[in-house]
Amino acid sequence: MPTYEYQCKKCGKVFEHFQSMTEDPLTYCIIGECHGKVERLISAGSGLIFKGSGFYETDYKKSAASTTAPKEAPAACPSCPHGGNCPKAGD
Repeated sequence: MPTYEYQCKKCGKVFEHFQSMTEDPLTYCIIGECHGKVERLISAGSGLIFKGSGFYETDYKKSAASTTAPKEAPAACPSCPHGGNCPKAGD
């Protein structure tokens, strides 16, 4: 059920009222003894709200493998023609 904003034309106060979408809009101010005519305001509404810890942790958290330190480079071969990056240096 949405919350609607209303403004009283008599006292000028703005207030919110929680009501069903099928209910008729309020016509009179409900603040104190005013009872002036009100008009429903157009509001931006609420954005999408994610509550709880499950959204980020289960859907977008990096896996443990990607957060570990990078693997060490293979040892360089001292007499390598490949500039020290010999594919056989790790053997």
